Amino acid sequence: MKNLYIILVSLLLVSSCSSDLDQTPPLEAGSASLTDFRGVLNAAYFYQQATTTPLAIMGDFRADNMLMAEEPYPSFDRFDSDLAGGDLVGQFFGPYYTNLYKAILSANNVIDNSTDATEVAEAQFLRGLSYFKLVKVFGDVTVNLSPTPSVDDLSLLTRQSATSVYNEVIIPDLQGAIAGLDNSGQGSGRATQIAAQGMLGKVYMQIGDFTSAQSQLAAVVNGADGAGITLLPNFADIFAADTDLNSEIIFATQQSSSIDDLYGFTLFPGWFAGGDTKSLMPLDQDLVDAFDDSPGDLRRDLTIDAATMTGPKWGGGLEQDFIELRLGDVILLYAEALNETGNSTGALAELDKIRTRAGLANSTAASQSEVRSAIADERRLELALEGQRWFDLVRTGTVDEEMGVPVNSQYHIFPIPQSEINATNGVITQNAGY
Repeated sequence: MKNLYIILVSLLLVSSCSSDLDQTPPLEAGSASLTDFRGVLNAAYFYQQATTTPLAIMGDFRADNMLMAEEPYPSFDRFDSDLAGGDLVGQFFGPYYTNLYKAILSANNVIDNSTDATEVAEAQFLRGLSYFKLVKVFGDVTVNLSPTPSVDDLSLLTRQSATSVYNEVIIPDLQGAIAGLDNSGQGSGRATQIAAQGMLGKVYMQIGDFTSAQSQLAAVVNGADGAGITLLPNFADIFAADTDLNSEIIFATQQSSSIDDLYGFTLFPGWFAGGDTKSLMPLDQDLVDAFDDSPGDLRRDLTIDAATMTGPKWGGGLEQDFIELRLGDVILLYAEALNETGNSTGALAELDKIRTRAGLANSTAASQSEVRSAIADERRLELALEGQRWFDLVRTGTVDEEMGVPVNSQYHIFPIPQSEINATNGVITQNAGY
């Protein structure tokens, strides 16, 4: 795979408006010549930037929250091979795939060569996060854990099962990050122990290991105050441009107009706000209906504009960080884990934290099934336009029910970029159906 052969090193730290992560990593030297791996680590952060818009599009436009209008973009709303069309791959799947492998290669360099234990733990977090993003979107993926992969080793190009990637890479990396990090960097944009715990809990939820998820998510919920993480009283404050890295954000990928943009298309705030001609009125009526079923919901005006059929949630534009994990998300995942392990009473207590902030009465759900549905409904409203919806439907097995049509499971994941298949003479294979 061509991306495995890029040895990326960043040496130049560029100051900017948000933090020391706002920088462009130049291609300058090989890892053997380095003694300071700070720049290489920052490159692993930087490459996440180009994944945010594709992830947001896949999470909401593939689901029942947002719609495309201009062909071939409505392929996101169909479930057939059309999604593998060149325009879509070039704009969404290609940049997502390429930059995650660049982030992985940068992280590999730090993990193998840095003598700074905190740098290594941050790199483990970023590598685990990168592979988690890859398997959620593509299923089986190629795995490279070396900073200098051999161009002759075709085994590096063979796609590994998503299960093995979870068990052999993602979970161990996040466990290593938990062991090697503390929470002193919370609010700086860097990985922390509590971010690694939260992401590991999210991973366990994705694979249906509710017991393991409950343990990690409980650590986040119970340790939030001590780490300076709080559920903001005002929902809108989470998304204000001048409150990036606020106390509800556990981990975010930073965006800034002062950073060279790796992603050369409309960014996620523009897509949701109708700023791209391919979807001038992107709001799906189904999401409007969901808010209509939640009268008095304080999240409504921030999330949807039914008059213009747009989503104003990300008002910060180019300055808006993409939230990878926040406390509201973790609380709802924790509620779900509690309910799935038989503690529906505890689940309702967590669910009602989110409903109270939204100006809603406590849930009247009673049975495990009712609580499950109530949590799913709440996640949709709480996390709309945050790139979560489609992946929630897939992991909970509710795609057909919520989309209102039978969807072949091969379309639960997305097409591998054809350029990767071509570059490896077919050693990397395409997902079924594409």
